[in-house]
Amino acid sequence: GKPELPTAVNITWSSINFKTILQWQPKPVGYFYTVEIHGQTSDTKKKCILTTETQCDVTDVLRNVRETYTAHVLSVMPLEMDNFEEPPFAVSEKFTPYSQTVIGKPEIQNYTQKGSKLNVVFQDPLTPYTFPNGSFQSIRDIFQHDLEYKLYYWKDQSSGKKDATTKSLIFEVSVDSTKNYCFYIQGIIPSRREIRNGQESMVFCTSVGRNILDEYGAEVFIIIAVIAIAVITLAIVLSVILCKRKKAKAAREKEGLNGV
Repeated sequence: GKPELPTAVNITWSSINFKTILQWQPKPVGYFYTVEIHGQTSDTKKKCILTTETQCDVTDVLRNVRETYTAHVLSVMPLEMDNFEEPPFAVSEKFTPYSQTVIGKPEIQNYTQKGSKLNVVFQDPLTPYTFPNGSFQSIRDIFQHDLEYKLYYWKDQSSGKKDATTKSLIFEVSVDSTKNYCFYIQGIIPSRREIRNGQESMVFCTSVGRNILDEYGAEVFIIIAVIAIAVITLAIVLSVILCKRKKAKAAREKEGLNGV
């Protein structure tokens, strides 16, 4: 005869580089949540038992990244955990880490523009998962040949982009040796149907052979030239006016002396 507890709504998976957070609503009042992760072939695992939070880090129970999981968010009272009666719960959408985690930002380690070559060296994003020796696995360790990167580059102060693709950690592209270039990198999983493109890295720009015109643009020089011409013109006009006034004054003084 007791009223049923509210169940979770708006259950979502948020995953970047295989770090996966389950989120839902509403904030519980007078009850708790417990999360159960159900895999297609793995045993059910409980996480965030009796929590008043509305999110749960489930990364460590999704180690089989090719498995498809669903989450049950149970609404429970503390004394009901040992009860045989099943508490009310809500079920999430299915989630497969391998095909749904977002590829995070690559870290650009070094870049050089020498002559007509732009070289960019970068690093794979790391995952929360570790090898037996304790070092962190990168996304390349998991995706292997499914992972590639795309470099987008363009002449500084230009909007026309070019791109290049690699499966390694180095880009070398041909550029105009007299111009500076800006660029960023993005991880891609071409085999995916959705969420193929990862997050974009920071944008970097080279700075070789920059002259004042490249730095500030022709418009600034035009403005400076116009101001300079205006100042010179004003100076000439003032000089002419002062000269005329001096001549007029001298003429008046001469007429005064002649009258005397």
